[in-house]
Amino acid sequence: MAILQIERETYTTTARISRPETMNAINFDLMDELEALLDEIEKDKEIRLFILTGSEKSFISGGDLREFHQIEDTEGAKKMSAKMISILSRIEQLNCWTLAAINGQTYGGGWEMMLYFDFRIASEAMKIGFTQGNFYLPPGWGGIHKLCAAVGREQALYWLATSKVVDANTALAHGLVQEVVPEFAFDERVQTLKKELTANDRAYIKYIKSENLKSPEDEIDPFTQFWVSEEHLKRVDEFLSRKK
Repeated sequence: MAILQIERETYTTTARISRPETMNAINFDLMDELEALLDEIEKDKEIRLFILTGSEKSFISGGDLREFHQIEDTEGAKKMSAKMISILSRIEQLNCWTLAAINGQTYGGGWEMMLYFDFRIASEAMKIGFTQGNFYLPPGWGGIHKLCAAVGREQALYWLATSKVVDANTALAHGLVQEVVPEFAFDERVQTLKKELTANDRAYIKYIKSENLKSPEDEIDPFTQFWVSEEHLKRVDEFLSRKK
């Protein structure tokens, strides 16, 4: 049975992790399913939004310690870590928006994974546990780099050193998530975001996400191309018609 429950809609692909017996821990089968899904999303130019969420009261509880504990040598650990970082890097580089809809508790590798998404919204019920230190293990999926970039080095190291568990509002205050939503309204807010984040096509999203702009002048040529596009002209005409 598939671990990822995938819902395909116009412009949007939503993947829900369903491993309730492990609080949605990441294992090798889930990695394989994510790779297959990314193959699809990378090729489908109509997809404008990829959403990842969890099931029941958990987003991702981290890596599956019971399964990964079977790895007994450095080479095996290196292959597992490299494979997961490859998956996360592909998510980060998608030419569509990516949204981590954090519906509940997330620990260890779960918070590492969410930091590779463009946007993160959290249910008020969310808790994030920086708990790898409890197992005498540092983050291995790029988490130190990502967390330092998100909240600053001192705060990141403090949370990692103390195996801190933070609530949704603390995460919001430190910029780990863009929005906190009451638990009862979470699904409705995700539906609204689908409409907001798919308003523009992949060409527009790819440009907005690009990191090739080194100066303000670099924006001129792309701006002029969008200026003369049929879609821009149509939307302006519609706006002006409503004004009349």
